[in-house]
Amino acid sequence: MRTTLTRTEPTALDLLGGDPDAPALVTPAASVDYAELADRVAARRAELGTGRRMVFLAGSNTVESVVTYLAALAGGHPVLFVAPDAGGGAGLDALVARYEPDVVVRAGLDDVAIEDRGGSRHRFHPDLALLASTSGSTGSPKLVRLSRGNVLANARSIAEYLRLTPADRAATTLPLHYCYGLSVVNSHLIAGGSLLLTDRSVVEPGFWADFDAHEATSIAGVPYTYELLESTDFARRPHPTLRYVTQAGGRLAPERVRRLARLGRETGFDVFVMYGQTEATARMAYLPPELAETAAGAIGVPIPGGAFRIDETVGGGAPGEGELVYSGPNVMMGYAETPDDLARGAELAELRTGDLARRRDDGLVEITGRLNRFVKAFGLRLDLDLIERRLADGGLEARAVGVDERLAVFVREERSVGRAHASVARITGLPPHGFDVHAIAEFPRTPNGKPDHAALRAHASLLQATDAAVPATHATDPVADLRDLYAELLGRPDATPDDSFTTLDGDSLNYVELALQLEARLGALPADWPSRSIHDLSTLCGSRMPVRAVSRAEEPVSESPAAVSRRPGGLLDPQRRRIARVETSVVLRALAIVLIVATHADVVQLQGGAHLLLAVAGFNLARFRLTPGHPGTGAAPGDLRAVRSSRVRGLLRSVRAIAVPAVLWVGGVALVARTYDPATVALSNWLVGSYDGWTDQWHLWFLEALVWAILAVTAIVAVPRLDALERRRPYAFAAVVLVAALALRYAVSGGPTSSSPLHYALPGVAWLIALGWLIARSTTTRGRVVASVVVLATVPGFFGDPVREGVVIAGLGLLVWATSLPVPAFLAGGLGTVASASMFVYLTHWQVYPPIEEVSPPLAIAASFGVGIGAWWGWDRVAGWVSARRPRRSRSAA
Repeated sequence: MRTTLTRTEPTALDLLGGDPDAPALVTPAASVDYAELADRVAARRAELGTGRRMVFLAGSNTVESVVTYLAALAGGHPVLFVAPDAGGGAGLDALVARYEPDVVVRAGLDDVAIEDRGGSRHRFHPDLALLASTSGSTGSPKLVRLSRGNVLANARSIAEYLRLTPADRAATTLPLHYCYGLSVVNSHLIAGGSLLLTDRSVVEPGFWADFDAHEATSIAGVPYTYELLESTDFARRPHPTLRYVTQAGGRLAPERVRRLARLGRETGFDVFVMYGQTEATARMAYLPPELAETAAGAIGVPIPGGAFRIDETVGGGAPGEGELVYSGPNVMMGYAETPDDLARGAELAELRTGDLARRRDDGLVEITGRLNRFVKAFGLRLDLDLIERRLADGGLEARAVGVDERLAVFVREERSVGRAHASVARITGLPPHGFDVHAIAEFPRTPNGKPDHAALRAHASLLQATDAAVPATHATDPVADLRDLYAELLGRPDATPDDSFTTLDGDSLNYVELALQLEARLGALPADWPSRSIHDLSTLCGSRMPVRAVSRAEEPVSESPAAVSRRPGGLLDPQRRRIARVETSVVLRALAIVLIVATHADVVQLQGGAHLLLAVAGFNLARFRLTPGHPGTGAAPGDLRAVRSSRVRGLLRSVRAIAVPAVLWVGGVALVARTYDPATVALSNWLVGSYDGWTDQWHLWFLEALVWAILAVTAIVAVPRLDALERRRPYAFAAVVLVAALALRYAVSGGPTSSSPLHYALPGVAWLIALGWLIARSTTTRGRVVASVVVLATVPGFFGDPVREGVVIAGLGLLVWATSLPVPAFLAGGLGTVASASMFVYLTHWQVYPPIEEVSPPLAIAASFGVGIGAWWGWDRVAGWVSARRPRRSRSAA
């Protein structure tokens, strides 16, 4: 039964202003109308329990997150929206320990985990509806208390000045735990509009493909959002349904505002520059779009229902300048620092913003500075005192100041700069290039002995100005550098900054070398780097940029790159170079092939490496060849066919990359030594060979299983409905494939324990490839736990050899839980080479080690790797030469 939207009592349904049949939430996979949303809210409200309870919601931009948020409001439960990882869990744990919520909800893409902690241990004021963090990602326990009236009033005001209608659809370009992002949800739902829910970045081509396909009308961004957009083709590519963009979360440089407004005037969208704070629920002021070009730099006028006054008794500035004070129905009830504060009522009639402001001759308000110890950087409001305390807790005495919305941190020893830089990045969540760390001889103090932050700000400004004036003779364009790297290693001179590893048809053979090169440039890579564009990855380059350390006693000077890079935290810093982090799948490939060859040469007896390699192959197959594709599932049929065709071609290229060199090598050996049968040469021994016992015909079982498994996946993807289903439900689809593969294993073996040589035939080992596929799709903690349980349930008993099974379990455990592993830096390059050449080592070692093994098993191992690496190097050069001369299929045709 579908819910009829009524207004019989003030609930979260007051935010649901749309027609029951109108879309409310849209994703690339599905659409939820207002009636269905109301039904789901009602069901979730029942799951949260009766009575008023404190709800902590950890979620991202998903349907389940929005449903849970609205259900909490509907049930009268004060709710705090936090990031899904909440600073790696530490921030959420600290808040849970302090406030003892009654319910903790973790909302994923398609699932929800509700931790009911029993009853309610709190007293709430009747008006309290929403709690919000004031401090970006610094994890401050101080929360803003917001009433139902605050939320509704601000949502209505925003909807009024943005002129929102049911035809408007906002793409969620900001996280919903951020008050700005949540205000987009509230204002659009109350106006009867809809939301395009996505976690993609605006620099990803896939974001704009979804935006256009689903006819979204707006984006919201912090200053950094628009800095990123300027480096993309946003200005050159039309988006016909884009009606307006909004900017808040910090001051956007006036010239950038003017450029954006000119672009909007020329292409048909409005620019709303806005001003707000969490303490005002979200928004306090906006600059009318018709003034964006002529009045850039001003915050504009109060939102409908709000008012400003300037208290000239505070601030001590120029005439007409003072602290900006705001009043309106969206001013918070007050702060909460303990659970007892949740019972307090409204305590503020107006909000002192802490900003210095003046009223211009044209009547618009302009911010001129800050009164207190906060800085907004990259859209995050950072508590400078809290940063200093966190650094002190870690043994670092430091001072933090803000200069032009940039964080600057000072320490008293140059050797502490690198450590402080890493700590600040961890504490604040800022990108490593998004703040400065300097060394200074002594911290300046005022005559009364207090820290002289004004002197530090002046010093930081001087250092910034000096750095800006130093000629960048050694600077390089990170985007061009990465594009050249991709072009060289993938043999794709046609690579563009919008391409990614997957769109350039990268595979597991060239993946390793590229991953290591990127690690060297960018530091630890995000798990989804293969699907990220070159331009998107280039924004991480700051994590490997040298940190400038300047003593108070020295004049800032231009240094050589070598001198700078040897400073603490620089690229050549000895401490930094001792340890490198290498992707887990790369390490496992290298270790597995070493175990395989060493075991065959009778140096060790640790079997299981080849079966582990199969799971790693399935893991990489899902990452490289089963990416969603840039057009979303709501794209036009032609686009979906293009995505499906691209996936099929990519899978067939993977088959070719394995089968061609294998058949050439094995065929040559068969002609010379008469060792292999035609079925083995054709990688089909598992179909026609003998299962009576191990023979030489089973040497290539690993490659046979991998090739035929990829062909099976290709057949699945070629079916339109199955392809669409896999893209819509990637985790569930992988789980179903694994269940089917396990059923096949048990069917051919008669039970959980296989018997040789079914250890090696495709029906007996396909489940390992499917298991790797599932692990690649296990991106949440819950998913990883499930994958771990599956590993422990399926591997034991497969061989009847606990040691062999232990090797596989240990490797799969690392693949599940560790994105990368620390290794000695001097070994990283060698690991990469061995991992890259692993298939060729496996292919050739059968002919290399036997005649040498009798003389010297270690020499047999060395010879196997020498021949295999040489074969890999030669084949790579030949393949690159052929690829460079082969006509390329046009991108549009792809």
